[in-house]
Amino acid sequence: MGEAFQSRPDADAATLLGQGKVQEIKELAEASQAGVLIVDNDLTPTQQRNLENATGIKVIDRTQLILDIFAKRARTSEGRLQVELAQLKYLLPRLSGKGIALSRLGGGIGTRGPGETKLETDRRRISTRIKKLELDLERVRAGRALHREKRDAVPVPTISMAGYTNAGKSTLFNRLTTAGVLTDARMFATLDPTVRAITLPSRRRVLLSDTVGFVRNLPTTLIEAFRATLEEVADAALILHVVDVSSEQAGVHVAEVFRVLAEIGAASTPQILVLNKCDRMVLEGEGLEGEGLEGEGKEGEGKDAAMVGARLLAAAGQSIATPAVLVSGRTGEGLDGLLAQIDAVMLFDPVETVRFRIPLHDGASIALLHECGKVLSEDYHDNLWEIDVEAPESLRRRLSRYLPAKSTEPVENSVHK
Repeated sequence: MGEAFQSRPDADAATLLGQGKVQEIKELAEASQAGVLIVDNDLTPTQQRNLENATGIKVIDRTQLILDIFAKRARTSEGRLQVELAQLKYLLPRLSGKGIALSRLGGGIGTRGPGETKLETDRRRISTRIKKLELDLERVRAGRALHREKRDAVPVPTISMAGYTNAGKSTLFNRLTTAGVLTDARMFATLDPTVRAITLPSRRRVLLSDTVGFVRNLPTTLIEAFRATLEEVADAALILHVVDVSSEQAGVHVAEVFRVLAEIGAASTPQILVLNKCDRMVLEGEGLEGEGLEGEGKEGEGKDAAMVGARLLAAAGQSIATPAVLVSGRTGEGLDGLLAQIDAVMLFDPVETVRFRIPLHDGASIALLHECGKVLSEDYHDNLWEIDVEAPESLRRRLSRYLPAKSTEPVENSVHK
């Protein structure tokens, strides 16, 4: 219906905005017959109530809007628990009533006073519900920790996708895993984490998880409520930091994601900067404008992932050297390069080139090498099959009986990943 903006040295303690701006908003709301005022700031309960009284319409702030969106997106029981907990913590200090007028006991001779008011009853019920939700979520966290322990028992690390909301994480996740999770050009379309296995070019298997997107000024209540979900990111061996490279605010988004990662204890986790939507950057010549990135992508030089990544990190105030890859989740461009980059930085289950000598009658071991290793060359001598393979350590251990003593060391031109 309309919008208003005000820049002032300090926020007004009573209404956040100045009195003149509040009157202007009231007139704008009346002229456009608007039914709600959304403030892109966090409001105190007093500011929210005063703005409603001054404008005559419902007022919600940034946190309440995000909570409402989360409530619509939540599908699983865990997601609903987390959203309800955040909503109740937001609501508790904003309860209002008429005090004694809503008392459960009437005053009079022989009575013990006004008794408990309805407001106090509501606060007590909400506090009780919050405690129950926190206990339920603690059980969820314990369950997730148990799942992570089971995953850690085998050499299959987890890679988490993190990034600003609507950066294209779910589309990219579907491209890599064919998982079929919901993709939508809406904020917070994904709330609940999804984990799928993928195979790297070295034939090593890893688990890839898609998680909730971050947003500027993410409410503290949401970070606390979604800690069980965000722990998937904090405990990952590698983070794919997905950035919408076509966005004019890409540098700001990168800075915000780094801030949230630091808040949840994942600042030191290795990252790959995944510059998504590179097809839009090339076709539309947009993105990377502002934030000190003018012109990238317009002259073709923006196709240099290292250059674009370095400029984004500089715009975000980050000095950490992070490898970058240009991809497009929509077209599939650059996915091979992304998988190769993941292969290069993952330190688990190291790959070496070794030579196996397997009897021809052991077809199962031969099939296993083709499935879990990268065959470089093969030859046959008598009843033995000699093969040079780039094989991870776990595979070498399983078939160690077929590694001749002189070949236990890596063969010439071995690779280490």
